[in-house]
Amino acid sequence: MSAPLLELRRLSVAYGGLTALREIDLSLQTGETLGLVGESGSGKTTLALAVMGYLPPEGRVTGGEIRLAGRDLAAATRAELRAIWGIELALVPQDPFTSLNPALKIGAQLAEGLRLHRGLTRAEAQARAIESLREVRLPDAERLAAAYPHQLSGGQQQRVLLALALSARPRLLVLDEPTTALDVTTEATVLDLVRDLLAETGAAALYVSHNLGVVAGRTQRTAVLYASELVEDAPTAELFQRPLHPYTRGLLDSLPRPGQRRAAQPLAGMAGRIPPLNDLPPGCVFAPRCPLANEQCHAERPPLEEAQPGHRVRCHRWPEILAGTADPAQPLTATAPALARAAEPLLQLEDVTVAYPLRRTLAEVLAGQPRPAVQAVAGVDLQLGKGRTLGIVGESGSGKTSLARAIVGLAPHSGGEIHLLDLALPPDVQQRARPLLAQLQMVFQNPEEALNPYLTIGESLSRPLVNLLGLRGPALAARINELLEAVRLPAEYAARRPGQLSGGEKQRVAIARAFAARPELLVADEPVSALDVSVQASILNLLHRLQDEQGAATIFISHDIAVVAYLADDVAVMYLGRLMQTGPAAALFKPPHHPYTEALLAAIPGGGAAGVRLAGEIPSALHPPSGCPFHTRCPHSLGELCETETPPWQATANGKQIFCHIPPADLLALQPRPEARP
Repeated sequence: MSAPLLELRRLSVAYGGLTALREIDLSLQTGETLGLVGESGSGKTTLALAVMGYLPPEGRVTGGEIRLAGRDLAAATRAELRAIWGIELALVPQDPFTSLNPALKIGAQLAEGLRLHRGLTRAEAQARAIESLREVRLPDAERLAAAYPHQLSGGQQQRVLLALALSARPRLLVLDEPTTALDVTTEATVLDLVRDLLAETGAAALYVSHNLGVVAGRTQRTAVLYASELVEDAPTAELFQRPLHPYTRGLLDSLPRPGQRRAAQPLAGMAGRIPPLNDLPPGCVFAPRCPLANEQCHAERPPLEEAQPGHRVRCHRWPEILAGTADPAQPLTATAPALARAAEPLLQLEDVTVAYPLRRTLAEVLAGQPRPAVQAVAGVDLQLGKGRTLGIVGESGSGKTSLARAIVGLAPHSGGEIHLLDLALPPDVQQRARPLLAQLQMVFQNPEEALNPYLTIGESLSRPLVNLLGLRGPALAARINELLEAVRLPAEYAARRPGQLSGGEKQRVAIARAFAARPELLVADEPVSALDVSVQASILNLLHRLQDEQGAATIFISHDIAVVAYLADDVAVMYLGRLMQTGPAAALFKPPHHPYTEALLAAIPGGGAAGVRLAGEIPSALHPPSGCPFHTRCPHSLGELCETETPPWQATANGKQIFCHIPPADLLALQPRPEARP
């Protein structure tokens, strides 16, 4: 084998007096893509920034080497690094909106780098900038080159970052969570683009991600970091099929696979959390959370050993795992038996519409034109039975959150009716009686924003108990302790403030607060999208258990269709404010599907579903397309019929309802059954 393009030799990095990376040994060949995975705090981003020479002022390389094509970057000066940035080495960061200069047009930002790195003239750089936009499959490159970043969608901004990184043809591309903020369909398109561009340019890539599905389908090798250490490194297919480290197995078992259902195959998850850098265990860093840990594991740090050719692992017990005499799987948590699911509806939505009025221009006012409005939800009919879970999926802009906010009264519905327990819900939450408020609670996406940072956890939990149930004194204190116990948090957490909790712990508190008044209906809007897969698994199991214990119905909103299918009893698919498909979750992965659902399923990272990729952007809700709202992006469009006529609702043999002109039998012929993920 030829010399590696990138080689890390016993690399150690510290922030102040805290060691963030300990003696990392890794290599990357020319043209190879290496995935780097692990929970938040494991050291993934620190490693990527160390390779780039972008460590913050408090960070420094304390030992080892970072060799790029034989040259030690750890010993390079800032001026020497600037000479290779963009030419030899380029970074695609996580957030395109904060990474692009909002004051410069896209073309100017691309041209600036080309003049700096390639010495092109202004005219040459401008022409090459437009060519770079075409290379990343952006339509109308001349127009986009003249646009500012805020005038582009998230997916377009991420493609611009790819164009910036690849315009000077670097030898190594470092991608730090480049698709985390994107919809699953946009993510799939961007990842396809990255794969094609890497193949065209021959560049190697270091791909940092917490999304195991993305890594499974896009890398040749995968390295697993935990608490500053490299714990496993192997060919990707081998790692996913037979991991030898209990931590890797725990990560994989935390991820719901397409078709996995909570009743038959609950997620194992992992107990505990990653240790802080100032309190690392003396032996194996994973020992406190490991189901196989013994005295040796707690006392001695294991070496990084080659268990098989190309497969390295840092674990005392890997020989037993490899031989099959020890099982590294986390024990499944016992759950309460599921309550009977009532057939009678708890929640009914009839022709619900949500519109957001816009300001009129002066010309529109003078012309007497009506006030324009964005129709975020357009004529939705749904019902949810007692104790059941309804999952709602769709891209950003599909109307999921607007529908959820209309149900809880935070975004008044402008048309139709919403009934809870046969009572019509007033559009505005301020108009709803206190007993009704107690029956309907919401868990928001970001626990950082959901909890008041100045209140203790006990004070946050007491608000609904005092205001909705009228609890006081010992009864209030007892109920707070019950809620903390229900979400597996110690009673002493009542005295802590949100800043003293991890992201997963904050979301547990938010869930406890939502269940405080024992609601009949819980609305959860993307409650796990910002969490690591291990924390996500524990939160999903928690929601499942609390729902079964208390008998609450749940509306679970997510862009992750595999998560929704795992947790939900029924699934509704939304696009541009309308329902495209409804039906039982058990049949979600079985064709026929609505063409939009087909695209969502095909976009699941590592899902094994070969299928369509959506072209273009989701249309504006201010001027939605006529006929079928999906016809502008539909891979199976029938032309004029779809463009001009509203589709009918059609029933399929497996219990789904599809809003489409194409007969279910024809859709079935077009849609192959997806293969199971390894």
